[in-house]
Amino acid sequence: MSSKKNPYQLIHPYAILPQPGYSLPFLSVRVLRIVSRSSKSKQITAAGIRRSAVKPTRRAPESTSSSVHFSSPPRWRRYLWIAAEAGLLLWVALVVTLTVMGRASSWFGGTSLTESLLPFAGTVLFLAIAGSVLFWLWRRLRRVLVRLGPRRPALAALVLAFGALVFATRPSFRVDLASLRSLVGGAEQAGKDSIAHQVFAAYRRTDLEQMRILLERSRSYLPAIRSAALACGVDEEIMVGIGAAESSFLPRDSKDGGRGLFQITAAPPQAVATVARLLRVGKPDVRNPRHNAYLAAATLRHYLDEMNGDLFLGLLAYNMGPRNGGLRSVMKQYGARDFLTIQPYLQHLPRDYPIRVLNAALAFRLWREEGALPRYEDGENARVIQSIGIPGFDW
Repeated sequence: MSSKKNPYQLIHPYAILPQPGYSLPFLSVRVLRIVSRSSKSKQITAAGIRRSAVKPTRRAPESTSSSVHFSSPPRWRRYLWIAAEAGLLLWVALVVTLTVMGRASSWFGGTSLTESLLPFAGTVLFLAIAGSVLFWLWRRLRRVLVRLGPRRPALAALVLAFGALVFATRPSFRVDLASLRSLVGGAEQAGKDSIAHQVFAAYRRTDLEQMRILLERSRSYLPAIRSAALACGVDEEIMVGIGAAESSFLPRDSKDGGRGLFQITAAPPQAVATVARLLRVGKPDVRNPRHNAYLAAATLRHYLDEMNGDLFLGLLAYNMGPRNGGLRSVMKQYGARDFLTIQPYLQHLPRDYPIRVLNAALAFRLWREEGALPRYEDGENARVIQSIGIPGFDW
């Protein structure tokens, strides 16, 4: 048990009575001590109550710095800004990489070790080193931007990304992209490039005045062609090229059995059923330009699916139809695998049909975008037309 005395303990009257063996002076001293101790305890208790009732207030320290402090945003918002900054910088890096690699493939194209391969490899190495240096510089710049505001790095990245987007819309970027695609695509891309230049050469030989008149005639049919292309999932410009190659937009019945705007002969039963469902008719009327356009679009879609999406083979199959067992049978007979390998065997068949279709589609694109048909051989028109691109080649 603790030996500490309770200051609030009552003093029993008998505690101050004289006991045997105690003198009166001793008794007086004892009484004074007890009274003094009790008085001090009351004072201490009262002082403690006063202290606890009044809590001292602390003054906030005054800031001695004159710099501006920004409140910290929520964590999720901070991560969102960082993610946006990273995505925009990746877009800039992608555009720069494609541009440099495209220029390098154009400058150092070939098979020579010293004139092509080593310079191209050196360009790749330079691009990696330059990317590391630019990343280090961005990190230093970012520290300065964060002091100005937590959103400043993302806004700076947005400005850079917008500049990269503007640059990516320039014709020079498309040329660089085409050069890089030729390098990476290998033999397949080389074949597509060969066909593309056949189309450009066909456009160069075209009577542009007659082509302009033809395209003017197509105006009244464009709404139906656009609607049919959208419903069947084919390219509108390719459909205009087919109409130009088939009928020159002069609907008629031909001697070989073709009828209407797209010279429909024997449409596949699946295409006829699709058009009947889309137009909500019992049987499509081939002499109706709108029905004819829908039948042509559905037929093209059918043959593109049959040829695994190959545009050139799909156009050949569209033109051949089911005769001679169809294009698939002819390719199997001669062991051909694509348009380049089947072309030499099509001496009595429409071997140049895809070229004529794509030539008209290219003219339609130029007429719609440029408002005219520029001559291919004048000035820089060849490079401009190549940068605009051929419909169906936008890959």
